[in-house]
Amino acid sequence: MTRAVWACAVLAAGLTAAAGAQQTPALTTIRVAMPPTDAASQGYYAQQKGFFKKVGLNAEILTINEGASVAAAVAGGSADIGQANLSSLCAAHQRGLPFVAIAGSNLYVSTTHQSELVVAVNSPYHSARDLNGKTIAVAGLKNVQEVAFDKWMDTNGGDWTSTKILEVPFAEDEQAVATGRVDAAMMAEPQLSGALQSKRVRILSTPMDSIGKEWIIGTWFTTAAYAKAHPDVIKAFAAAMVMSADWANHNQAESGKLLEAQTGVTLGANASRVIFADRLDVHDMQPLIDASAKYGALKASFPASQLLVSE
Repeated sequence: MTRAVWACAVLAAGLTAAAGAQQTPALTTIRVAMPPTDAASQGYYAQQKGFFKKVGLNAEILTINEGASVAAAVAGGSADIGQANLSSLCAAHQRGLPFVAIAGSNLYVSTTHQSELVVAVNSPYHSARDLNGKTIAVAGLKNVQEVAFDKWMDTNGGDWTSTKILEVPFAEDEQAVATGRVDAAMMAEPQLSGALQSKRVRILSTPMDSIGKEWIIGTWFTTAAYAKAHPDVIKAFAAAMVMSADWANHNQAESGKLLEAQTGVTLGANASRVIFADRLDVHDMQPLIDASAKYGALKASFPASQLLVSE
């Protein structure tokens, strides 16, 4: 090869490499705080299936068990985006914390039976009135489960103000109900299916239906300041969540394996899986906000649009 030909080859290779570099811009790194749960698992799927990279993002997943700690990470700047249930986001909003919802997460769909009110298998309780004055376990005080239970009691002839609400982790609900520590418990997957298989508890009702047959339970959120400073990142993240939701909703067997690998939690063979929202719609957010205000979880109702990024 002559020097002239060799020089041309080197130049061509350099131009090709430069063109390739232009076609593949550097990914923007984001830090995503989320609990290791089915409700937040969109983040895992977006990372594992390449949806983040497809929209130009490199996501660093920060696994944080407590919802309050997720919020603290986002507020303090150690995370850019977090996942939380809508009840917590609303409460933070009314306390003046500058959080905004940027994408939908888990969607309550009545037919999936993700959450149920259970009682001991041989208990005498069969109606809302039967639970007047009784002790009820929920995963979080003044949260979505307590709000749903209160509304169910109210609309079915019970006195929700007479009950004692006790905060009990999902993993302890079956034992608490079966031993009489509590009279009933709001249980959710993945623990729910295992508890029912044990034959120690039975379903009394589905209180979440009292809020609506389909509504948003969880959201992805950030601070208003971060959203304003990084509008392209927020749009890209929301797009990745839509892709992840679509994939997960249509590939629950594969998503279940990915979730087990990421969290170490084995899903029961009959476990009902989360359905994810493919959009962030104020009409799907408002039912929980209104119910939360009526039953004391919020000081007052407000338009769901206040939680969204200002245009």
